[in-house]
Parts: sequence; C-alpha cells; structure tokens
Amino acid sequence: EPTVRTELMEQIPPIAIFLQESRPKFPTAFFEYLMPIVVRYLTDVNNQVRKAGQEALLILLEQDLVAQSDIENKVCPILLDLSAPDSDDEYKVEAVNIICKMASMLSRTTVEHMLLPRFCELCSDGKLFQVRKICAANFGDICNAVGQEATERLLIPKFFELCSDSVWGMRKACAECFMAVSYTTSPEVRRSKLSPLFISLISDTCRWVRQAAFQSLGPFISTFANPSSAGLYIREDGTLSIRPSPQDVASNSCQASNDINFMSSSTNVP
Repeated sequence: EPTVRTELMEQIPPIAIFLQESRPKFPTAFFEYLMPIVVRYLTDVNNQVRKAGQEALLILLEQDLVAQSDIENKVCPILLDLSAPDSDDEYKVEAVNIICKMASMLSRTTVEHMLLPRFCELCSDGKLFQVRKICAANFGDICNAVGQEATERLLIPKFFELCSDSVWGMRKACAECFMAVSYTTSPEVRRSKLSPLFISLISDTCRWVRQAAFQSLGPFISTFANPSSAGLYIREDGTLSIRPSPQDVASNSCQASNDINFMSSSTNVP
C-alpha cells in the first residue's frame, strides 16, 4: 500500500539518527538496509511515496548521514536518470527540484562534476517550462554551490538564456535571484556582462518582471561595494546583511560599559 511506504519513509530519518548515535552497535545497518530503500523510493510509481522519499533524502543529507560514496554512486546516478531528456515529465520536474535543493549540501567537487552538466542542460529544456523555471528560481544557489570559476564559465551563458526566455515567469525568477548570481562573479563580469543584462530586465515589456527587477536593484548595486569597507555580506540563507563596523562595535561596548558602571554606582547610592 502506498500509505504504508509513505509512513515508512517518514520514519527513516529518526531511525538513521538513532543508528548514527549507536554506530558501534550497528556499524553498517543504515548503509545496508535503509539507504537502498530511500534510493528505490525515489522512483516509486506513487507520487506521494516519491515525495516522502525526497524529503527523507534531504533530511539525511542535511544531517550529514549519507556517505560520500553513496551520494556519488547511488543518489546522483538515480537523479541523472530521472532528469534525462527522455525521462517522464513528472519524474524530470521532481528530479531537477531535488538536484537544486541538495546542491548546497554536497561538496563543490561533487556538484560541479556530477550535477552541474545536467543542470546546464535542464536550463535549456525546450519541452517543459516548469523545468526551466525551477532552474531559474534556484540559479543563485547553484552558483554559490560551484563558485566563481564554474559560474562564469558555464552558468552565466545559461543565465543569459533564461533572462531572455519567452515565458515572463522565467525572466521574473531571474530578476529575483540576480543579486545572488552577481555576488558569485568577479567585479569585471558584474560590470561588463551583468549590468547590461539587468538593464534589459528593468526595461522588460512585462510589468511583473520590471517590478521584480526594481526590487532587486538595491541588492544588485550592493554587490559592487567593497565588503571590507561597506560591511555588506551574504548570509547562509542568501539574504543581504550589514556587518557592523569596528567603530560601531567599540561604541556599543563603551556604551554597555558605561551602562554597567552607571548601574553599579546607582546601587551604591544610599
């Protein structure tokens, strides 16, 4: 019954955590018994079971419970098969979604060598706009996962394609992640390539694209600032933040010290 398999998938992460904590007693139980089930359910005929399997896999990766060898030899090959050009549409959409979500949890080498070539292919998928939209929405995360060199060499050309896609939702998604893409590139690429591209989005014929571009204008401009002097940096969740200057830190410390001294002196007043 699909409901039984779904329930089973929901129990896999806590069992895996227990086995990890009790590893001396169960050294190979997870890799021999549980991991093959997770991999198999990624291709289950029932979409609810597949969804539960995908969620379980992401939790296991986030908790660093999956061995690098299993990622490269079991998980990635299944996802590459599911996202192949001749794959079923529903399976392909699910596969590209899981590839984008797991990219930030894997090593840069694994993402660049095993998943990046397929991601670039999917950015140009002419059959399913849903696939291209997932790629566009997660483009900044993929850039961050592979770093500057691979971003400029392989991803920026694909980003140009998506920014000129005939579907306005694609261009809007690109405008929304523009800052994250820009942050991964060199100042020269930012100035010579991304700036003209951003102007095209801010002048787009669709008002939703223009609105998204205007909302990203400030964050995009901030990527031109020198982080050491401007204090701007990107958090792990991809949001822009401001690091307080040394003067502000010193000022706050002095203020806190003065407040403590004042309170101490106040308590001694008869």
